[in-house]
Amino acid sequence: MKVLIINGPNLNLLGVREPGVYGEMTFEEFLEILVKALPEMQIDYFQSNVEGEIINQLHNAMTIYDGVVLNAGGYTHTSVSIADAIRAVSVPVVEVHVSNIFAREDFRKISLTAPNCVGCITGFGLKGYSLAISALAMNLAE
Repeated sequence: MKVLIINGPNLNLLGVREPGVYGEMTFEEFLEILVKALPEMQIDYFQSNVEGEIINQLHNAMTIYDGVVLNAGGYTHTSVSIADAIRAVSVPVVEVHVSNIFAREDFRKISLTAPNCVGCITGFGLKGYSLAISALAMNLAE
């Protein structure tokens, strides 16, 4: 199975940004562990702070990947365009959030993107990415 992980704005700062909320491990460190733990999966990774680049990756994923794990960061709560891109592509997308968005500020409790995803995993730290890949595999097997 080929999976693309897309991380949005400020997720390049994992390990540095608010470690009490997001943890102390960088995403690159976690990705190395994830790839070793799931050798049967081809996992590619893309991060951007730019909305249009995330949309382009979603469009391109249709012809390359079996599924996408998306942490759109702050765009989760604001981007109609990313929500539309998820709805437009044929590849299944699982939304992931490192923190529990429902235990945070009110504006973070609203996801514009989640209704267009096959599911949403929130609050399990970086382990949420592993859970999302498992969920994609089960979804594709059905």
